Parts: sequence; C-alpha cells; structure tokens
Amino acid sequence: MSQDDKKGSLKTTAPGPVNEKASETKMMIDKPTEKGSLLTLIVCIMGLYGSFLSWSVLQERINTKPYGFDLVTQEPIFFKAPLVINTAQALFAAFVGFIYSLISDRSVPFSIFTSNKRSISWQYMKSFFLISLTSSLSSPIGYQSLKHVDYLAFLLAKSCKLIPVMLIHTLFYRTKFPLYKYLVAGSVTLGVAVFTLANLNSKKSKGSVNDGRVLLGVCQLVGSMVLDGLTNSTQDHLFKFQNQVIAQNNSMKKVVKVTGANLMCILNSFVFVYTLFYTVIFKFDAEIMYSLNFISEYPQALINVLAFAALGSIGQVFVFIILEKFDSLILVTATVTRKMISMILSVVLFGHYLKLSQWCGVGLVFGGIGYEAWIKLNSKPNKTKKE
Repeated sequence: MSQDDKKGSLKTTAPGPVNEKASETKMMIDKPTEKGSLLTLIVCIMGLYGSFLSWSVLQERINTKPYGFDLVTQEPIFFKAPLVINTAQALFAAFVGFIYSLISDRSVPFSIFTSNKRSISWQYMKSFFLISLTSSLSSPIGYQSLKHVDYLAFLLAKSCKLIPVMLIHTLFYRTKFPLYKYLVAGSVTLGVAVFTLANLNSKKSKGSVNDGRVLLGVCQLVGSMVLDGLTNSTQDHLFKFQNQVIAQNNSMKKVVKVTGANLMCILNSFVFVYTLFYTVIFKFDAEIMYSLNFISEYPQALINVLAFAALGSIGQVFVFIILEKFDSLILVTATVTRKMISMILSVVLFGHYLKLSQWCGVGLVFGGIGYEAWIKLNSKPNKTKKE
C-alpha cells in the first residue's frame, strides 16, 4: 500500500492482521516520521496492543464461553445476542469518534454533509450508507458463525482482509493483482481450511458453544468476509472519489474532507441507527428483552459487553493516529503481531488444544500474511528511491 493510498484503507472495524519480525519493527520504530515522535509511536503501539488484545479476549469470552449452567439439565448457558453486542460497539465507537473528531479535526464530523457542495455531499452520503450497511451486516453474521466453528478458526479467517477485497474486486471490477497476492490468498485459504477440517470429527465438549455444524459456520464466515470485502471496496471508492474531486477543484481546501476521525464517527453512527432500528422492530423479544433478562441474572455479561465496546473504540483511535502520524507499514507490523498474540492468549487462557494439522494451518495463514508484509516492507524503500 503506498503512502498516497493509505487513507483509502481506513477500517471501521477492528484492524486486520499482518506482521513481520521484531527486528523489522524496531527498524521502523527507530525512524519515526517528522509528524510523530518516538514517544507518541510507543504510546500508540502499546495502546493498540493493550486495547485490542483485551478486546479479543472479551470477544471470545462473550461469544463462546458459558456464564452459567442450567440447574436441571446442567446445559451451559451462553449469551446469544449478537445484534445487542454490535449496537453497543457502534454506539461507543460513534461517541469516541465524535470526541476524537472535535480534538483532531476541530470540527463536527457531520459537517462534511453541510459544508460541501450538494453533489459532493450526496456522493458521500451514498458511500456512507453502503459502507455502514455492509459493515452492520458483517459483524452479526460473523458472531453467528461462532456457534458452529471454533473461535480460532474465526480469528484466522478474519485475520486476512486481502481475500474478501480481492474477491470483490475480481468479481465486480475485474481487477488484476500481482502474483504474490494470489499466493498469499491461497496460503491463507488453505490454512483456514486445514484448521477447520481438522475439527470436523471432533465431539462437542461440555461448556462449548460450538454445535459441530461446521459447514453452516463456514458459510456464515464466508458471507461475513464477503461483506467485509464490500465494505473495504466501497471505502476505496469513496476515497478515490474524494481524490478526483480534489484534483478537479482547487477550492477543495475550503471544503470539509473525510478524515479518519469523522469516518469513524459517521460510519459507526450509521451502523448504530441501522442495527438499533432492526433490533427494536424485528428482534425486540429475541435480543433486547432476552439481554435484559440475561443481564439481570448474569450482570457480568453487561460488564463484559461494555468493556468490549469501549476497548474496541479506543483501539480504533490508536489505529487512526498511527495511520495519520506514521508510516502505514508500522500499523501492518503491529496488527499482525497483535493477531498472533491474540491467538496465543486464546490457547493459554481458554485451554484450546491444537492438533498438529491445526498448527500447520496456523502456520500457512500467518506465513502468507507475513510474506505479504515482507513484500510491502521491501517494496517501500524501492518506491522511496524512485521518488
């Protein structure tokens, strides 16, 4: 990803994967850009690690671990309200994004709709509508898949944003990619398949939310990833449109543009409205009343959901600060290592046992992602020399 393109890949969800070696991380940390100091970089990376590692642990705790057991049947009792979780996360992220926008941009986020020309505002509105719609659908479907597939398989599949983006661009835009991206996509896909298929014959353990319907879970996971691809592709289109307008209109300096801060606030506001509306109208008893009753009996669930939403929102701010003040490859390195540590934490804290074939699957996934990061790390100096 070039420096010019990095704003076109801002994510509203928890950042995806990617990593390399600690020595390469140190190399980049030793040379921060003029915009950001070394201390700022260290604080941001520590903040990103702390918030998203805790976020990942809570994600698995809320969605896959029981809060109690039925007194009669001794069946485990899980919290099953993905729309409520998504609504809470969007609300927190919108609020934090609003504050971040006031501090960072010194403007109200929604001024991009009121301060621009009508045609530009309308294009922004359409893009935000589509991005937030696909984003609001992707997350609950992904959570739903956790009833049927292992959390580690979910984490592996969600670790590479490249696959859904390539799929959407190939199907809808007929985009051609470099050979290494096809190799990475193939390695990640094979790794997730090996990891998931290794669990096909495993029996459901007591206290596990996984019902063993792996095929259904994989279909839901693929659907969630396709929606992620649509989200990212539409975001790319939004920033390409903005760059075209800037190139054609020299007076664009006077117009409010999309930034990481207002993007975070507006998209999450849209997601909050969509999800809340749908939940109240169609899932009031199944989600809202169910959650109220569940929380009254298991108050720890409320604490976990609120902490999960808050940590995800804070983590997004660190992501945007790193993108704005430092090289995007620093984020690439930090997020990959974070994904790997999240997986290790999951194994240690929740007692997962991985077969040899599953470790091979993990190796294929992170090997592919690491190779992609290595290619980008090596291509960056070459681009700088050419410039």
